[in-house]
Amino acid sequence: MPHTKPESSTSPVLIIIMGVSGSGKSSVAQALAQHYQYHFYDADDFHSNEAKALMAAGTALSDEHRAPWVHNISAFLTDCAERKQSCTLAFSGLRHAHRDVLRQLPFQTLFLHLEGSKAVIGARMNARSNHFMPTSLLDSQFDSLEPCENEQDIIPIDISKPLAEVIHDCKQTINAKLSEH
Repeated sequence: MPHTKPESSTSPVLIIIMGVSGSGKSSVAQALAQHYQYHFYDADDFHSNEAKALMAAGTALSDEHRAPWVHNISAFLTDCAERKQSCTLAFSGLRHAHRDVLRQLPFQTLFLHLEGSKAVIGARMNARSNHFMPTSLLDSQFDSLEPCENEQDIIPIDISKPLAEVIHDCKQTINAKLSEH
């Protein structure tokens, strides 16, 4: 049963589920969107065909490849905010500069960082099918992830638990954080 939207301000809410590929971003963000009756978006959908082809071929993206991707996400979400649409976004958030771009959007923004070991995430990546990101790029994902421990608005979420428990932990965190505002 859907939950009532937590509205704690007049700004729409943007819940960013971040982490390396295979951490469960899309599954968690979709579940949260359904629970809160928000719109769900996957940042992967904003990659160019060229970028997807590079990743599928085992080539990690450079910051130059990522720049138009982040711009497209930002422009799209700005339109959502203007329509007062609250959203969840599955977004790697590997680079501090990219996280800062999303912080500038006219939302009440909350980052949940799905954290897990390479072994756990690698096993999940190996188990999924029909995704352009190969397991061979997992090391580059961890290497590209800039530390976010000093970013007070990013809340770590342990993904070593079953998915239902991870989603439950996220809901508890979101409800607590949004009630503070």
